[in-house]
Amino acid sequence: MSNDTLADFERTEFTAHGRTAPVYRLGSGPAVVVISEMPGITPKVADFARTVAGIGCTAVMPHLFGVDGKDPMDARIPALGAVATISRAIVPACISREFTVLATGKSSPVVTWLRALAAQQHERCGGPGVGAIGMCFTGGFALAMAADDRLIAPVLSQPSLPFAMSSRRARSIDIDPADLEKVKGRCAAGDLTVLGLRFQGDRMCPSARFGWLREQLGDAFTAVELPDASANPAAMGPPHSVVTEGLIDEPGQPTRAALDEVLDLFRRRLLTPA
Repeated sequence: MSNDTLADFERTEFTAHGRTAPVYRLGSGPAVVVISEMPGITPKVADFARTVAGIGCTAVMPHLFGVDGKDPMDARIPALGAVATISRAIVPACISREFTVLATGKSSPVVTWLRALAAQQHERCGGPGVGAIGMCFTGGFALAMAADDRLIAPVLSQPSLPFAMSSRRARSIDIDPADLEKVKGRCAAGDLTVLGLRFQGDRMCPSARFGWLREQLGDAFTAVELPDASANPAAMGPPHSVVTEGLIDEPGQPTRAALDEVLDLFRRRLLTPA
């Protein structure tokens, strides 16, 4: 793939809680906040947003880190270029006060900004509520956002924070206890369904994390755990990104079926009349 100009997206600036950043919008209908994985809004993250817009939703992609539209493999030596691109994005993010990387039981401060963005887009786009998907570094953000009642369709795609450097961190996710209690209450009341995606051998998003989420959220948590062999072999590194780099977008492929589950959740919660 080559770099993506994102020319088909409307680019605006959004300011809340002292933070201003670009936001890219495409489509019409209820909003889905597409929170990019490392190293940022890559062409495949943008393509996922286009797919969301294609089902009748407004895809909303905020800039959190990296270079918007840059293909990490777009370099004279693709593998080295990808490592350099990811390093330039992840190192500043790991030392930024906006992101909680290692601590357990703590939502990243940027989640407050994302909730404000979701609220603004709900008012702008209408519908019964807002959807959100977080991926990898941002996977748990969608869960923390669901402490706001307007977030009704959260998807956690390979949530990787806190980094699973111990069994305690593996059995946790980046969310404040108060936010988690609100989410658990919504799940128990039947108000919320949470979808999680991962590859079975993914050490960045270990199976213990999904086991912990099942314990916390009960039947409201649906886990989609795919064989590593189902990942796109052209993707760099071990299987990790389910709906972007690891996707094989062909009928009958497990990753395509996982993508369809994500889209079906958005259709059921955001597009189906009550």
